[in-house]
Amino acid sequence: MVVPLKKMRNAGTRPRAGAHDSSGMRVDKVWHAHDLHQLLYAFEGSVELESLQSRFLLPPQLVAWIPAGVTHRTRIQGVRSGSVFLPPRWVNAAGDRIRILRASPLMREMVMHAMRWPIDQPQDAVGRSYFRTFAALCREWIEDEASLCLPITDDPALKRAMEYTRANLADACFVDACRAAHLSDRSLRRRFLQLIGMSWTEYRRRSRLMKAMILLEKPNASITDVAASVGFDSVSAFSNAFSAFAGESPRRYRARVGR
Repeated sequence: MVVPLKKMRNAGTRPRAGAHDSSGMRVDKVWHAHDLHQLLYAFEGSVELESLQSRFLLPPQLVAWIPAGVTHRTRIQGVRSGSVFLPPRWVNAAGDRIRILRASPLMREMVMHAMRWPIDQPQDAVGRSYFRTFAALCREWIEDEASLCLPITDDPALKRAMEYTRANLADACFVDACRAAHLSDRSLRRRFLQLIGMSWTEYRRRSRLMKAMILLEKPNASITDVAASVGFDSVSAFSNAFSAFAGESPRRYRARVGR
């Protein structure tokens, strides 16, 4: 079901740019789409985002690019977050899918500063110029994509295997994933590759590291405890995997985003 976000424009007018501060809100939206491009940023905490093809985790310091017309739903659990909305005609190379982007320091500062111009309030000349510049920079920003997403599927057997894996990150094994899916190991391997384009092992690895990113947001979280809770046998193995996935070590990530 596609539901336009009517607040984005007044009746009889063309959609215009603006921002929406959702900090502190608890949002669990139904499937919907906007008539504007949306850049969603979590200042603190994590946001869950889902399209018809993939499930995304939006940890701190990353942003989601949601092109106009793309059906999605969002879950925000009282974290500090905000969105910038831009008319489609301002970013022609927007694409047709959600992307998780690496947020440069400039992007983060510009998103936060944009909150002074709410989408449902009159906008001055400075605001109009600001969002024009923001849109121009988006053409470059949307090329710096991160791989922080988990695929979803309508296949019942594969869904059962995925749910089992996410619920048992510390000790999930392929044999038990097969039992959950009611499939042989050969059939489950083939179905993962054919339907979501990755192996079960890769799916488990991504699930573990994305969960670790959420756990590391807490400043008192022990890296050793986090590693063990998501299924890594050693801190060194966890640190190597996390660094390759997130682009920085667990310690540096925690220091940067910890609350």
